Amino acid sequence: MDLQKLNNLRVLITGGMGFIGSNLCRALIELGAKVTVLDASLPEQGANKFNFKGIEDKIEFVQGDVRDEELIEKTVQGKNFIFDLAAQANYLKSSEEPLLDLDINCKSKLILLEACRKHNKEVKIVFTSSRMVYGKIESIPVTERHPTNPLSLYGIHKLTAEKYFINYFQNFGIRSSVIRIPNPYGPRQQVKHSSYGIVGWFVRLALDNETIKVFGDGSQIRDYLYIDDLVDAMLVVAVSDKTDGKVYNVGSGRKTGFKEMADTIVDVAGSGKVELTKWPDDYEKNETGDYVADISKLQKDTGWETKVSFKDGAEKTVEFYKKNKQHYW
Repeated sequence: MDLQKLNNLRVLITGGMGFIGSNLCRALIELGAKVTVLDASLPEQGANKFNFKGIEDKIEFVQGDVRDEELIEKTVQGKNFIFDLAAQANYLKSSEEPLLDLDINCKSKLILLEACRKHNKEVKIVFTSSRMVYGKIESIPVTERHPTNPLSLYGIHKLTAEKYFINYFQNFGIRSSVIRIPNPYGPRQQVKHSSYGIVGWFVRLALDNETIKVFGDGSQIRDYLYIDDLVDAMLVVAVSDKTDGKVYNVGSGRKTGFKEMADTIVDVAGSGKVELTKWPDDYEKNETGDYVADISKLQKDTGWETKVSFKDGAEKTVEFYKKNKQHYW
């Protein structure tokens, strides 16, 4: 896929000060794109000024809320691509503040789509959804045809937002693609608390020489996706005409046991330890079961392939936080 076509094109990233957005921003700048970042600058959601270290003068930054209709209408104008990453990212918090989750993860998407329908119908949008839309996993690897029965309001709202984007493509011709992300990890991830990304949190515990507690026997399977591979997937989905109006799984496509993941982090960090502990009493409310993404649909349409193994990704992540610990702890 020729990503050089992004050179000199105008790109908007909502939620661009966070983990995924800032890494995407760097990749786009390297490709010569003109990048605008819209972010509400909420530290608990991952916004971090240090994520822009070294590229501050190469982006246009707009401080604002994705629910601000007037601001969104103004900001989408003239953009060739929009990567919509802004979200309430804590699936547990969605049950504690359901209306807030609805507001950010659903209403803001309609605001964005309406703004594009009125002011920029030629734009291409990439929306980042979640594996949480599937709910209880019936079989792995999980294809896009797997039933969608989310266990959390977060998953319900993500699934609803997906349908908004597909509906606006079908009814108004607003080009969009949806990608369902599993467990992304890597440099610039928020590690202030455990509710954002499990790998990043375990890296912090290991570097602080603390104990990583793993529920059960640690045999549960997950799909961990390194940030560089995720960014590559987002870019190829954006520039490909074959992806318009479609939903894709992204992932490593590899099975990694939970304890294996934790042991690898401790080994790479050279500190910390792993301890097995019993499952909490109410874990079944949110436990989806083993998950590995079937990524063949995305591979077929774009030629995208993952490149980074979990061990290599863990090494890169640990190295980054060792150097920049003071900006993330």
